[in-house]
Amino acid sequence: MAARADTRVVIIGAGIVGCALADELTARGLREVTVLDRGPLFAGPGSSYHAPGLVFATSPAKVLSDFARYTIDKYRSLGCFSPVGGLEVATTPERLADLARRAGLAASWGIEAERVSARRCAELWPLLGADRVLGGLHTPRDGLADAALACRLQAERAMARGATFHGGHTVTGIERGPDGAVVAVRTDRGDFPADAVVSAAGFWGPVVGAMAGVPVPLLPLAHQYARTGPVPGLDPDARLPILRHQDRDLYVRQHGDALGIGSYGHRPMPVDPFTLTASELPFSAEEFAPAWRDAAELLPALGGPGPASGFDGVFSFTPDGMPLLGQVREVPGLWLAEAVWVTHSAGAARAVAQWLAEGRPATDTHLCDVHRFTGAQLSPAYVADRGAQSFVEVYDIIHPLDPPARPRPLRVGPFHVKHRELGAHQLEYAGWERPQWFEANAPLAEALPPGAVPPRDAWAARHWSPIAAAEALATRERVALFDMTPLTRLEVTGPGALAFLRRMTTGRVDRGPGSVGYALLLDHAGGVRSDITVARLARDHWQIGCNGPLDLDWLLRHAPTDGSVAVRDITPGTCCLGVWGPLARELVAPLADADVSHEAFGYFTARRLHIGHVPVTAMRLSYVGELGWELYTTADLGPLLWDTLWRAGQRLGVLAAGRAAFTSLRLEKGYRAWGVDMTTEHDPYEAGIGFALRPGDRDFIGGAALAGRSEATARRRLACLTLDDPAAIVLGGEPVYAADEPARPAGYVTSAGYGHTVGRAIAYAWLPAALAVPGTGTHVAYFGERLAATVRAEPLLDPELSRIRR
Repeated sequence: MAARADTRVVIIGAGIVGCALADELTARGLREVTVLDRGPLFAGPGSSYHAPGLVFATSPAKVLSDFARYTIDKYRSLGCFSPVGGLEVATTPERLADLARRAGLAASWGIEAERVSARRCAELWPLLGADRVLGGLHTPRDGLADAALACRLQAERAMARGATFHGGHTVTGIERGPDGAVVAVRTDRGDFPADAVVSAAGFWGPVVGAMAGVPVPLLPLAHQYARTGPVPGLDPDARLPILRHQDRDLYVRQHGDALGIGSYGHRPMPVDPFTLTASELPFSAEEFAPAWRDAAELLPALGGPGPASGFDGVFSFTPDGMPLLGQVREVPGLWLAEAVWVTHSAGAARAVAQWLAEGRPATDTHLCDVHRFTGAQLSPAYVADRGAQSFVEVYDIIHPLDPPARPRPLRVGPFHVKHRELGAHQLEYAGWERPQWFEANAPLAEALPPGAVPPRDAWAARHWSPIAAAEALATRERVALFDMTPLTRLEVTGPGALAFLRRMTTGRVDRGPGSVGYALLLDHAGGVRSDITVARLARDHWQIGCNGPLDLDWLLRHAPTDGSVAVRDITPGTCCLGVWGPLARELVAPLADADVSHEAFGYFTARRLHIGHVPVTAMRLSYVGELGWELYTTADLGPLLWDTLWRAGQRLGVLAAGRAAFTSLRLEKGYRAWGVDMTTEHDPYEAGIGFALRPGDRDFIGGAALAGRSEATARRRLACLTLDDPAAIVLGGEPVYAADEPARPAGYVTSAGYGHTVGRAIAYAWLPAALAVPGTGTHVAYFGERLAATVRAEPLLDPELSRIRR
């Protein structure tokens, strides 16, 4: 719900995020905005006032690039940003290839970037020897923000609109009313009434959270920054680009005739926010010695025994390296705007201001949402382990599928032992161990005909095996077991459940028990928050298959408070096997104590039955486009369910199949993946899922916003592409170019993989509607190489649904 003009907002922290947020809120008409800070205003002690001010816009996460682009534009307009540009250099072939990939990401997100030669690197940075690098990436709009000045200028604008700022006020508590909502912020110099409280306290965020009984999963870590003395040959007026030597975890910026050098190469140095009083700690010279040697190797002009000065500056890291934004459900009125770096400060503040003042951010922020973590990911030990790893990996080359090194395993399902026996190559999803493929199926891969599996480059081959191709093809030919346990499962019950689900979802939830439907959760602007399956198991009992903790949070926020509806996460105590393939019925029928023929158990229906000794909830669903069921049971019976199906399936050639095969199969069927293919930035018609809306009925959240929209009015579409070269492959995030406009991207790839049944690489991409027409030629840029691709009608496989409905 949007705030009113007289909503009393108290922001804790007058750093760059707090000041930006006050500016953004007052610009949207809120006048009762108060900002509190423990130190003197615009002078610290927070990290904003020692930050080197680097702003690099390119990120694998579109949301961070969106935040950074807005930050650059805003601070340039305020006069507190110097667009010196950025230069990333490569000293290894792996880094050089990664810079080509990053150039593609920059193009996808609308950021100006150019791959440059070693010679051009030396021209941009004269102190850099051309013989020391292989090439680079130049981003001319990146640059340096004067964070302290940005704080002051934004605060002044906010104060001119009525905001008040108070320095020297240490927050001592968050006061809550009888309903649990915030009502005031207590300080050592008095209380401040509040309808909304935003914690923008930086690395002190966990301290503020503790006052309200809310875990804030961030880890403060010390980061080393040193300054040289005058550097021979350095022109004080040169305005050198920010230099990043990521192969050695270094960045370098100019300070007149001296240089500033920051390092992520040292060991993680966590600090306790509850005892910390300032963001600048004494410099650990011994820790910095390797960084100085690496810097001097790249920049011989440095010379000398070491830096002239330095400090260890504290800032925040989260378990996944992303900010913490949004309203805390458990404490109404409490918001977080934490773990935000200067790079993203204005953009993140704008998103929170839109959220608070207007009801939703214009940019999709699900990767930053405070409720994205499961309970298992909120323990102090997990936050410490993963936060430290986020620091270590700041400049590492991270593959999209790379799992965290620790802690693993965190969450395992009841089939985990069986997976290990079959040689599962495990990756991680939301803390769950999830098989990518099974080495037990290697003989199937070896038996494939020559040329059936195109060779892959080193990047595309990471966390991939030709075994995945064999698993996908075997699923199409026989029957396979897929572990769907990591899928989040919610239970919605109670006499008010029907009315609640009609309001919350776009689906026909009023059908009788045994019905299953595909539906959407929309936000109030009609954006796609999630896609779900809704199974009615009894008169007042539904099971929801959804995408994660954010769906649970959304439903809990909107659930009636009169006790008529209960929403419960049943994922930890349950498990699920997908049994899919043309022989699925031959496997299931002899084991079931009910008729599973198509006539008796139709597509998109659910029944409770037994598979051998195991009671299951069976749903006739298929995310891979084949006949089959999702079989749900309690976790304690999971191993027996597996064994029962596995033993009975030997005569049919049953196999276990992993996520790589699953992705290939679902792309061939055109099934969307929420959070990748579509988000709140897209409406159902654009995403090609308008069929999930109730015909003639818009009496659900977001329905009114869709008035007047249709597939015909959509100006952009999620389109299916296939690469013209049968041996080509892309992975996602690549820019897509129109054949007649090769200089500027028309869109970008979302999901991608190889369709082993159709024999082509498949890429779904957001394109202007005029280009998203079957037969249209395009090009996808993969590591700088333009690959011809063609828009195709979807689904590529079985548009008549004959495989599923048999």
